[in-house]
Amino acid sequence: MPLVLRIALIVAVMAAIFAVDTTTRYEVAAAVFYAVVILTTARLLGRRALVALCAACVVLTVASLVFTPHGDLRSGLINMGISVAAIVMTTWLVLKMETARAAAHEAQAQLLRIARIKSLEGLTTSIAHEVNQPLAAIVTSGNACQRWLAQEPPNLERARQALERILADAGRASGIIARVRSLTRGEPPQRSAFDFNDAVQEVLALSQAGMEINHIALTVELADGLPPALADRVQVQQVVGNLLLNAIEALGPVPAAARRLRVESARDGEAILFTVTDSGVGIVPGMSEHLFDAFWTTKDEGIGVGLSISRAIIEANGGRIWAEPLVQDGAVFHFRLPAAGAEPRP
Repeated sequence: MPLVLRIALIVAVMAAIFAVDTTTRYEVAAAVFYAVVILTTARLLGRRALVALCAACVVLTVASLVFTPHGDLRSGLINMGISVAAIVMTTWLVLKMETARAAAHEAQAQLLRIARIKSLEGLTTSIAHEVNQPLAAIVTSGNACQRWLAQEPPNLERARQALERILADAGRASGIIARVRSLTRGEPPQRSAFDFNDAVQEVLALSQAGMEINHIALTVELADGLPPALADRVQVQQVVGNLLLNAIEALGPVPAAARRLRVESARDGEAILFTVTDSGVGIVPGMSEHLFDAFWTTKDEGIGVGLSISRAIIEANGGRIWAEPLVQDGAVFHFRLPAAGAEPRP
């Protein structure tokens, strides 16, 4: 549909809402539908135009109250306040959501610029692999936010939560790009002491939706009293997220009732040991020696860099990562990191 016709349709809808809101009683809050107009026009208008549309909707809402001929005025004032709040909140959420989307697009654009300028195909592949998860999460949360706002009445609290997830994932994508670039340049990690269990819990929270959708029974056993880990927190979280994602994918062919995933942390002398155990398809004979090789994969759509990057990150932080097959179906992945105050060892 041409842009002119779309704008004409928007004006017609707003006029219809104004007419209905003015001719009905004060108790009928038809003005709340202006929020739906703002939501549906978000992709057509820029930031200033969207703010102007919000202001116009507020003015029309107040004007409707003035020209409404009958009803309980007190109820009309309350409904007007609710409608204005819904219009303003919807506009604010849409603007924030567009900002988050712009950040995601900027992250993708930065990836392309790096590829063109540096001509580092390996780096491009690595970043594409690592940012895929947060970008996919941004899209999922954005769609959820639109659904919450499109409800009658809009569920603003759920929409706000979805927006917070979008902003967090956009920040993760940007941080991953910076970390992978520094890793490929040979720069040392930004090592500092941090609470290892807290870092793991943050990644588990981001992976919770995927586990619920796939009906995976999760067991978490994080040891109390662990010393602080001495490593780059963001890089370590990348590895934890990668291992969880691999485990979830390995559980795909398994019947839903048998999908089990265990996450553990423990003290290992002067180091911290992290373990992910799944009941998936396991490690076939001859695969173990290639698991951490770059561009080697058994997945139809895999590119074979996830575990390679994970090994590079863990070793750069003074640790070690390895895998073990289970006697029955399933696999175990471990990595160990030095604790604060301990000398790193392989």
